[in-house]
Amino acid sequence: MDEPAFTTLRVALDGRIGRLTLDQPEVLNPLGTTALTEIADAARWFDTTDATVVVVSGAGRAFSAGFDLREFAGVGADDTAASRASADLGRVMAESVERMRAVTIAAIRGHCVGGGVVLAAACDLRIAADDSRFSIPEVDLGIPLAWGGVPRLVREVGPALALELVLTCRPFDAEEAHRAGLVNRVVSAQRLDDEVDALAGSIALKAPSVVRATKRQVVEAKEALASTAGAWADADGLVAALRDPEARAAAGAYLRRRAGGAPA
Repeated sequence: MDEPAFTTLRVALDGRIGRLTLDQPEVLNPLGTTALTEIADAARWFDTTDATVVVVSGAGRAFSAGFDLREFAGVGADDTAASRASADLGRVMAESVERMRAVTIAAIRGHCVGGGVVLAAACDLRIAADDSRFSIPEVDLGIPLAWGGVPRLVREVGPALALELVLTCRPFDAEEAHRAGLVNRVVSAQRLDDEVDALAGSIALKAPSVVRATKRQVVEAKEALASTAGAWADADGLVAALRDPEARAAAGAYLRRRAGGAPA
């Protein structure tokens, strides 16, 4: 089966092992409208293949810089259906990844920011390089963490830590992510690819029907713990925030602090 061509990512399939690689390394693999649409399309394509495991990674020195504010600047300028549909693309992306038949492994190196954290949390397993750096800056940017990110964080790290991380927007490293339960393990940056390949290879050797049934049971159990069923409404909150002058002023102040080298 021929792999489809995309503009912001690459996909590959080798037997039962698939790979989805965000491929805009020069801008740290942001999640703009095209990338979000293509990730969802790639997830649906893998569902038509024999893949039982798919590795999700970012090319270059970052997993993903997250939500692409340059593209979303016009979202919320009016109340059109197009604005809401654009704001909802992240939810569609995360649900498409989470609901894939294959087990997904996020291979995280470098920066994993905002929507990139949501993408990683939508994967089933996560291995981080010791140089990984996580942050969820949405509240400082004057927007809510959308795309079903809050319930996904709650079920991975618990409600108290999820609330702290989202509201403070403080960065945290791979070791803290591991202690919190956000990642399965931390390995040296030099060993990341080998460790991920070994895990993917071990899963690919198992009976596909059993792997898929087990994943389905776990996904259903996670949904019972913290449901993402209401995540469709996240788009309304995101559009409202992008139209709110106070939220825009907060975002401007945050970006000026960052440009001046002040702590985020």
